[in-house]
Amino acid sequence: MITDLQLRWMAGGVLALLTVSSAIGWLLVRLRGENATLRNLNARVRAWWVMVAVFGGAVWSGETATLLLFTLISFLALREFVTLTPTRRGDHRSLFWVFFVITPLNYWILGTGWYGFWIIFIPVYAFLFIPLRSVLAGDCERFLERTAKVQWGLMICVYCVSHAPALLQLDIRGYAGQNAKLLFWFVLVVQMSDVLQYVWGKTLGRHPVVPTVSPNKTVEGLVGGLLSATALGALLWRVTPFGPLEAAGMALAVTALGFAGGLVMSAIKRDRGVKDYGSLIEGHGGVMDRIDSLCYSAPIFFHLVRYYHTD
Repeated sequence: MITDLQLRWMAGGVLALLTVSSAIGWLLVRLRGENATLRNLNARVRAWWVMVAVFGGAVWSGETATLLLFTLISFLALREFVTLTPTRRGDHRSLFWVFFVITPLNYWILGTGWYGFWIIFIPVYAFLFIPLRSVLAGDCERFLERTAKVQWGLMICVYCVSHAPALLQLDIRGYAGQNAKLLFWFVLVVQMSDVLQYVWGKTLGRHPVVPTVSPNKTVEGLVGGLLSATALGALLWRVTPFGPLEAAGMALAVTALGFAGGLVMSAIKRDRGVKDYGSLIEGHGGVMDRIDSLCYSAPIFFHLVRYYHTD
């Protein structure tokens, strides 16, 4: 991966963008003085430096390191989700299995390339096992609600997210040995869509999409972010197995799905009366706040690529 010129150019572009963003943030503080908006902006940029370094380092290190990184991401996101949707003592043994057996086993199966088992392991076997393990504790109070929380958290934080590194397993026609670039392209487009929606929303946003769920998500931010990120995805078509038009279509699909994921995750936060899932990432909240868009976009993108570009 280190010798792949296109991947090096993509990484260089991201680092250049972060450098410019840091310089702009520093300059605005010097000219206008620090305020809440600039503090938040600069905190986000600093956090992006760390996240890019961690993700880039994992991708450059190879498939095993990438799988380990996503295992950790899923573990932390699931922890935030379960903390936000508390369960009862009767669920503790089920949660032990979810965190320390099912989650790592899901990524191990994926790493072995056993697609047929990985694709059904959580939605079939884990789905049936979790309520059985919980019912053995003998606690029937709000049993359906408690079980659904654990099952849904496992599906969204582990199964859906694991479709992103699963891109590395695909045998794509005419694209052998280049899957890391596709993963980089996917994460870059989805995350840049989030950033651009934030920027467009802050500058031109007037009309909330669903004000009772997320008043900061505006129509102007959504349209501007989706179109900008779609253009970015199309411009980078050469690093993908897609042509320019297909790259634009794929980018539009994953950015729209990313917005949907963010909206659904926001509804859960509003239901629980909190602003963020956690506080691990400065300026961004928790891990789940940063990957909410991946939860919806990763599985659909994986299956689109698998259907149209593999034998």
